[in-house]
Amino acid sequence: MGRFFSRGIAGTLLAGSILGCTANAQAVSSQPAIISEPMVDSHPAEESHPALASKPDAPANVTPTGTAPAAVEAAADITVDPASLLPDLPALPPGKASLLGGTIQNVDRVRDLLTVQIFGGGKTKISFDTRTHIFAGNVLGSAPDLRIGDRVYVDTILDGSTVFARNIRLATNASGGRSQGVVESYRADKGELVLRDMLSPDPVQLRLTNRTQVVKGGHPASASQIVPGTLVEVDFTSQKDSRYAQQVSILAVPGTNFTFGGIVTSLDLHIGLLVLTSSSDHKTYEIYLDPSVISFDDQLRPGADVTTVANFDGTRYVARSLTVNSR
Repeated sequence: MGRFFSRGIAGTLLAGSILGCTANAQAVSSQPAIISEPMVDSHPAEESHPALASKPDAPANVTPTGTAPAAVEAAADITVDPASLLPDLPALPPGKASLLGGTIQNVDRVRDLLTVQIFGGGKTKISFDTRTHIFAGNVLGSAPDLRIGDRVYVDTILDGSTVFARNIRLATNASGGRSQGVVESYRADKGELVLRDMLSPDPVQLRLTNRTQVVKGGHPASASQIVPGTLVEVDFTSQKDSRYAQQVSILAVPGTNFTFGGIVTSLDLHIGLLVLTSSSDHKTYEIYLDPSVISFDDQLRPGADVTTVANFDGTRYVARSLTVNSR
């Protein structure tokens, strides 16, 4: 009886234990499972391999072998104009321009500087740059057109203490073998003619031959009319060190009056010089204005159409009357 009672209690305890475990298992399975990942060392290789730890990071801009980005090829084809990198030049200072005429004795293309032998004597240095307008006849020129020996008319202004060229006009016919000036001497027996060229610092020596033509007013003339003080224009050719006259045109003898009509190319009232391009022969003439003889107003300016009667005094044309024509 006691043994049977002990076995009953043991069975009851065993059944309770089994039921308790089942209940715990169901409670655990009803809760969400939490999975914990193992801690991973972010630098395991560096700790196990010290040599790898000292290796520098690869550059970020390294292009893989065999690839050529189009941007790199396009950049290689891009060119930049160096002039576009320079700052803009300031505007020229205001003020009236002074006209200078002469021959170019030197061109400094590094410093953009001209040395000009001025008519009447003396030299001056004149600066120029991209703001300077250069004209070869009626055509717009450029700095390479400026050469030693060329005759030029320069409109100059003062830029601080520097004489600056606003406009440079090349007398293109001078470089083609033509000289104009006053006869200093002529030896018919040797055919030697010496001129005092208006824009040359030194006398011009020429040689006349039996082929030289002498004309006056478009008609044949005699070489005996070539006397000192006569204004002539000579077309010549150069051979070695000599200049041979092809044609001598007698333009004026002292005391002769001439009538000129045309457009004012340049004007400098400070020295009383007017440069006129004739409407008849398209040549350029320098006319000197005497304020005691000639009166003028604001209508007289470059570009004006004028008519003047000028007297040749043996060295230059001096205006006796001047009219500005209305257009």
